[in-house]
Amino acid sequence: MSIYVGNLAYEVKEDDLRQVFAEYGTVKNVQLPIDRETGRVRGFGFVEMASDAEEEAAIAALDNAEWMGRSLKVNKAKPKTDGGGSGGRRGGEGGGYSRRY
Repeated sequence: MSIYVGNLAYEVKEDDLRQVFAEYGTVKNVQLPIDRETGRVRGFGFVEMASDAEEEAAIAALDNAEWMGRSLKVNKAKPKTDGGGSGGRRGGEGGGYSRRY
């Protein structure tokens, strides 16, 4: 599982985040999504650590901590879902008929 890190400064780099979390254990992976339009960090990221115990220690220590002028939001990342709609038909599509009087 990974850790969600929110309210990041736009200047943060993967190595910065890796160093902060390394104080609590082995960091396996760091991801900082980039905004396609602006080319800068989107203000959140994900950190994967070697064990659940290390993740829990990092979350406990860093949630609401002040870093780079911001109060971090740190918690277990929720699994990505297949969002984007109800799975039903969108307006105008589909069968049937329409009566007009």
